[in-house]
Amino acid sequence: MTNWVSAADAAHRLGVKPATLYAYVSRGTLSRKRSADGRTSLFDADEIEKFARRGRPRRPAGALDLTIESKITEITQDTLRYRGHDVLGLARTKSFEDVAELLWTGALPEAASRPAWQAPAVALNTGRAAQAVLPDGILPLERMQVIVPAMAVTDPLRLRLDRPAVVAAATAIIAGLVGCLPGQTADGTAQEAGTPIAERLWARLCGRRPPRAMLHALSAALVLLADHELAVSTLAARTAASARADPYAVVSAGLGAVSGTLHGGASLGVEALLSAASDPASAPRVIGDVLRRGEKIPGFGHSVYRGEDPRGRLLRDLVRRAAPSSRKVAVAEAIIAEVRHRALPEPNIDFALGTLTSAAGMDRGAGEAIFAVARTAGWVAHALEAYEADTLLRPRASYTGRSEL
Repeated sequence: MTNWVSAADAAHRLGVKPATLYAYVSRGTLSRKRSADGRTSLFDADEIEKFARRGRPRRPAGALDLTIESKITEITQDTLRYRGHDVLGLARTKSFEDVAELLWTGALPEAASRPAWQAPAVALNTGRAAQAVLPDGILPLERMQVIVPAMAVTDPLRLRLDRPAVVAAATAIIAGLVGCLPGQTADGTAQEAGTPIAERLWARLCGRRPPRAMLHALSAALVLLADHELAVSTLAARTAASARADPYAVVSAGLGAVSGTLHGGASLGVEALLSAASDPASAPRVIGDVLRRGEKIPGFGHSVYRGEDPRGRLLRDLVRRAAPSSRKVAVAEAIIAEVRHRALPEPNIDFALGTLTSAAGMDRGAGEAIFAVARTAGWVAHALEAYEADTLLRPRASYTGRSEL
């Protein structure tokens, strides 16, 4: 009969912190199960003992093993939770605003208690003016990188870092990120009406009225993308917060990192991939062209998930239901079939996001904007933890350069 021990006992036996223990679980190095009430984690005592005798797993060459304790997001091979809540369930049933407050406060708000998210008029006017002078053809994410610092200078209380002040700043930042973008309702009507963030964002990224099912898919995408543990942009944001940077600076740090093609910018590559295929029959040619150029197929593979990204699977299913006759959806499915035929990595959330924006007929770069708006909620949640920890994140470098003789 298996003897199960608590996480505290397992960590003590291995001589590691609980955060490191859960990191081993995330990597598939250790297994665990939930207690009968679902509140605690249990570990196989025999497996822990064998692991202790074998020693800690060696770090791959070039890898950085940085573990930070957090109560925000839990990721394992079969689990994704925000503050203990199943993320896929939240995406199906809760609004982005509700989930953001869950990340920031640890509890889901009651519907009647949440005021509409708004940015002050001076912040909106300044942010709009800053991005309005940019050249034509600038992508939404690039506009956001200008909007946030412009809004920051209008907020004299931005260095107040207590939780209520940071949450208030966060709602204004997200509302401003969306409200300052050019679009069908750039005069601020939607902002003042208190419409959901998903609906306001749609109006800035697409000239068509949103079908209800497709708007639900966008709302679900915002929830699914709100946080994913210490992804590179979150680490950048959290590092800034550890130095007591204000919330606007934290979000700016995240926006800088999220634009990378291996992170939030991946959906832009997916949009281009889907545009290159005129119909499902052309999927093999398009994939073949990418591989012949020696490039990575955008939207496939993930450093955390061994198989298919569960967030992407849910979002693609919602888009398929919302637009069952869409040519773009058919092309996306054909591309997935071709990639699987070649035994290449499974699709991730970026591929699903690119499918959503393409099927909806959104502007180029819409996926990056959706990712950034969503992940701002997670960046602020991690900033709050960093403010409360009051510990500067200062990794050390291992010097490998030349030494003078």
